[in-house]
Amino acid sequence: MFGTIVVLSIVAVGLSALPKNHTVEFMSAVSARATSQDVIAPVTAPLIDVARASDPMSESAPVRLAIASIGVDTPLMDLGLQPDGTLEVPPDGVLAGWFTGAPTPGELGPAVIAGHVDWYGPGVFYDLQLMVPGDLIEVARSDGSTAVFRATKVGQYPKNEFPTEAVYGALDFAGLRLITCGGLFDNEAGHYEDNVVVFAELVSSIPVTWG
Repeated sequence: MFGTIVVLSIVAVGLSALPKNHTVEFMSAVSARATSQDVIAPVTAPLIDVARASDPMSESAPVRLAIASIGVDTPLMDLGLQPDGTLEVPPDGVLAGWFTGAPTPGELGPAVIAGHVDWYGPGVFYDLQLMVPGDLIEVARSDGSTAVFRATKVGQYPKNEFPTEAVYGALDFAGLRLITCGGLFDNEAGHYEDNVVVFAELVSSIPVTWG
């Protein structure tokens, strides 16, 4: 059976909280490691065999997220759905959150973690767009294991063209999607015009490596 999310009415998510006069372009000087288009060039990561995906893990709620390549190390909170059917977002820019209506990270299907790009300053996912295929993502879980994912694709999409099916649709492997905002900030609407999505697949599980 493919892993999927029961509720598929979820569309673009808003992940910024800035004053109306904010006019900074998101990541205007993007690093050479990535572009605003889908990144497809593979990058070999050290110490972990990322040649093929690992078998799915059992259910276990995530408690912490670490992405060494962009300096992320954050606890995770629970996220549900807002009344309009869009994904709930964290209340500030410090924490990322996982969507409880999706599989837990490591389970069969698409796990989803979201965070703000900024919050009156850089947010937890400020550098998410700089990730490239091959970057490793570690998700510590409540059962003491850590699900290790390899990034396979990085994309930036207008909010009105958010790839709902690709993000939330059924998978025959354990996947992960990291979501934040990107593009230009729309002062009238009060949010960024795009979403940045990192797609990843499970490659292994290891003991928790942080305290």
